Amino acid sequence: MESLPSGPLEKSLTPRLKRSRIYCSSSQRLDPEEMLMEMASPAASWVLMLLLTLRSATGLYPGSEEGWQVYSTASDPDGRCVCTVVAPARNLCKRDPRSRQLRLLTEQVQNVSQSLEVVDLRTARDLQYVRDSEPLLRGVDGRLHTYVANPRTLTAKSLQELKGQMSQLRPLLSVVEQYRLDLQMLITLRMELSNLSFILTSIQEEIGAYDYEELQQRVLLLETRLHSCMNKLGCGRLTAVSTPITVRASGSRFGSWMTDAMIPSSDSRVWSMDGYYKGRRVLEYRTMGDFAKGQNFVQHLLPHAWAGTGHVVYNGSLYYNKHQSNILVQYHFRSRSVLLQRSLSGAGYNNTFPYSWGGSSDIDLMADEMGLWAVYTSIPNAGNIMVSRLDSNTLEVLQSWDTGFPKRSAGEAFMICGTLYVTNSHLAGAKVHFAYHTNSSTYEYTDIPFHNQYSHISMMDYNPRERALFTWNNGHQVLYNITLFHVIRSDG
Repeated sequence: MESLPSGPLEKSLTPRLKRSRIYCSSSQRLDPEEMLMEMASPAASWVLMLLLTLRSATGLYPGSEEGWQVYSTASDPDGRCVCTVVAPARNLCKRDPRSRQLRLLTEQVQNVSQSLEVVDLRTARDLQYVRDSEPLLRGVDGRLHTYVANPRTLTAKSLQELKGQMSQLRPLLSVVEQYRLDLQMLITLRMELSNLSFILTSIQEEIGAYDYEELQQRVLLLETRLHSCMNKLGCGRLTAVSTPITVRASGSRFGSWMTDAMIPSSDSRVWSMDGYYKGRRVLEYRTMGDFAKGQNFVQHLLPHAWAGTGHVVYNGSLYYNKHQSNILVQYHFRSRSVLLQRSLSGAGYNNTFPYSWGGSSDIDLMADEMGLWAVYTSIPNAGNIMVSRLDSNTLEVLQSWDTGFPKRSAGEAFMICGTLYVTNSHLAGAKVHFAYHTNSSTYEYTDIPFHNQYSHISMMDYNPRERALFTWNNGHQVLYNITLFHVIRSDG
């Protein structure tokens, strides 16, 4: 199993994960170190049933501000938790909400400290002024007492001198007023300090026992062990489809959009192709966030028009069905040129064998963990779906399978781990109800419902790198998370 990718979706879609109370730590029902040691230990053979819920139903990735990642969800045959870890990504402890709270409190303390310094300097200056004015005050006070006791001693000259002394003391009024304001400020600061002290004491009681550096080292160690465990993960079988996540509403009723399906790939671009008939305009967005906002894009004008919506981007190239033909075209985005064209022998085209919604969807190209595929049909196959694995470098057919399922009865189809999954309709109430396994050349009927929110799907493809279903639903670009049933085996 791999950790969740940190691609463009992580920045543009912000879900809310349920977090444990201890931040920058792991959350589990059993001790993760013991579990991972057990999972990594050599054994003759062991099998773990692993239900991997790739992302929560409310979003694909943890928000970049929160920094949380769900690495795995596992259970043993008895249904007990074996390996569940919810932990922050490396160096993201500083983004912990509690850390932000501490930072805000620190800023408040600094503000209070600065205010106290200002009051201290001002009172020291004013106090010195009062001290310097004290002899003058005493002199005025003595004269006033003398004049009150013996009014005859008050002459015009002495009255003039008294007025002069009083004018010298007039600035004391503003000093006294400042003292009154400073007293009010000190009362306010005392209350703020009391609140800060209470909050800091509460935080210290709650998290003071944890050493964050030690916890972060433990998280990094868990990451390493988890990656070792995840490398043993094999391909999975689809068991559930999440509620839809609408990324954007744009374009016409029909179209397709995608990211590069190559594994591994650091390419974060998103491509959009509006319409199904004679289109040539491909919009390339820098990131998923840009696509969601409809900004930062460039345009590619294909030399040959496309048919249908069954396009796929794989390893930097767009693979699509050439208009009014069964020719497959490889267009390289970086060089803006066609690298290859090859006919898919016998494949129907021009609405001969489309999906139930029509739209020249005769040939559907897709990619999964196994590589590049073509889903189509032909007259010799009586309209039943054919699955062919293609060489991405030559577009030659490596192997083909006849599924026996009539293509006109299918709403849409997609590949996961070499298995073709077919929906029974493109309208509301659709479900995944047929699966064909190329590894065993067997099929089964399934009953996996999903919510067709906008009631008309004209494109539905699995992306193995993002591990999500991309759909174009009545002018809306929608994502679905998926749940896969996995089997982990040890070589001993």
